[in-house]
Amino acid sequence: MPEESTTRERARLHDARTATAVGRWLGAGVVVCFVTGLVSHHLQTPPGWLAPHLPTRPVWGYQFTQGLHVATGIALVPLLLVKLWAVRPKLFVWPPVRSVRHAAERASVGVLVSAALLEVFLGLVNTAQWYPWPFPFRAVHWALAWVLVGATLLHVALKAPEIAANWRRVPADPQGPDRRSLLRGTGAAVGVVTLATAGQSFAPLRPLTLLAPRRPDASAQGVPVNRTAAEAGVAGLVAAEWRLEVAGPRPFSLTLAELRELPQHTARLPIACVEGWSASADWTGVRVRDLLARVDAPEGAAVRVESLQSRGGYRTSVLPPPHAWDPLTLLALRINGEELSPDHGFPARIIAPHRPGVLQTKWIGRIEVLS
Repeated sequence: MPEESTTRERARLHDARTATAVGRWLGAGVVVCFVTGLVSHHLQTPPGWLAPHLPTRPVWGYQFTQGLHVATGIALVPLLLVKLWAVRPKLFVWPPVRSVRHAAERASVGVLVSAALLEVFLGLVNTAQWYPWPFPFRAVHWALAWVLVGATLLHVALKAPEIAANWRRVPADPQGPDRRSLLRGTGAAVGVVTLATAGQSFAPLRPLTLLAPRRPDASAQGVPVNRTAAEAGVAGLVAAEWRLEVAGPRPFSLTLAELRELPQHTARLPIACVEGWSASADWTGVRVRDLLARVDAPEGAAVRVESLQSRGGYRTSVLPPPHAWDPLTLLALRINGEELSPDHGFPARIIAPHRPGVLQTKWIGRIEVLS
């Protein structure tokens, strides 16, 4: 009977073997996202014990980890949808609860599905810099990550016998096309969305970047801008009136002309944003460590940098000791041989290796040595 055969073949796609096969990929993706998310979080808000030991090498470290984080998160979308489709019949069984163990399993599934869907949705919306909610994205994304990992571990523990039984089991009909077709199609979907988005952080794939919200190579001065000078409230900044205040044991101030007369250094460093895009550029300016030496800062001191922006977050940031004293950390005045444009931080901005772009503060007005 053709109809009965079709029903049997379709049922094979909702069995434990299919769910386990897709779940392996999904679990690996969650682990990658969680680990790279830990890196991003601790680089942005390092605990006190970690700040003096943050690495500054490789200089492209954050570019790699955050690019991998976002690319993997996007790849999880087709995996999550296929996983939910494969287990759909089990999500709506009746009676909904048959035992204490079954109740715990159902509760873990509810939390797991809700956390996974919300976490992926928030991450996708963040890549487009659209925040239609009243709560802070980063805090909620961070908390949900722990909920998702905890729910995943609980679910795996409860389903361990079934997972083990289906981990390597060969289907009864090796020639049956349905499961293999589904898995191949899922792999193809993951590959397509990765190729179409990863180019915003992985330059060799940039020509294929069709779905990513940013094209770094098509931006002014070769680097995208998240917040313009007008949005930050500094569009009317007058260079002749600007002063850099350096606070420390021997405080001083410099005009832009005086800053330009100091020894200039050039470093090729990437700027990488939490949204997943990144771009490398040649930055030229004064080493922050030279300014610290001039102000007689104690060796190993941290530094607070303050922006002149009047609107928006991240008006200040702290350079931990490893970044503050790194010879590649610059108070940049030029990018790719050109004077910084207002949107890129004119007259001066911070650029440091292995550091989130949101902390590469623009429109610097004050540098303060922290005791």
